Amino acid sequence: MTLYTCCTINYLILGGLVMNHLPIDHSDVPIRLFKSDFMEFFSHISPVAVTIIWLPVALFFLFRSIAEAPLGRFPFYIPVGLLIGLFVWTISEYLLHRFVFHFAAKSEKGQRITFLFHGIHHAQPQCKTRLVMPPIVAIPLAAVFFGLFHLVINVLLKAPLWFDPIFSAFILGYLTYDLTHYATHHFPMRSGYAKFIKRYHMQHHYKTPNARYGVSSPIWDYVFKTKPTE
Repeated sequence: MTLYTCCTINYLILGGLVMNHLPIDHSDVPIRLFKSDFMEFFSHISPVAVTIIWLPVALFFLFRSIAEAPLGRFPFYIPVGLLIGLFVWTISEYLLHRFVFHFAAKSEKGQRITFLFHGIHHAQPQCKTRLVMPPIVAIPLAAVFFGLFHLVINVLLKAPLWFDPIFSAFILGYLTYDLTHYATHHFPMRSGYAKFIKRYHMQHHYKTPNARYGVSSPIWDYVFKTKPTE
């Protein structure tokens, strides 16, 4: 597997993704990452495909939680679990963006991997097929979180009824994030919260690439003080 981008284009990614040093390409033609057409194919994905993949997953766990609810009493754990799942997603979104996608890799191999994960998006922010997370990345991440939730909820807390609503909301939160991210780059979003979040994310790209990590919500930037003062 040989990368075109990191070998033939002078993108500065030393010291981690110092995004403000990346030249920005607004071309409609995606930057090619791999010599292999097979690998290159999997670096592109549409928001429709992401929705088709993940919405049924979220609905499956939601409907299963309803179907398995004990008869004769209100399943309070379902709405509460949904809120917990959404909350866990918001902090996961922030931590992944800040510490994984913007990881300060020191080795050349690490820098290339980080560039593949996120640097390419900062180098070509308007590329429509690289705005949502490809399944080749999203599915392993989802499997990791599935395992973590199983360990905490089912094994440690011994509360299996809570697993399905929490994981369902977590996946819905991820899907909302991905679609919101796409919208901030390609939808007008001229009023209200939509206008705010679009401007907020554009500032991340063009003004403060090592701050403003929240995409669907800025709340954790306020908590962890990664929202610069105007």
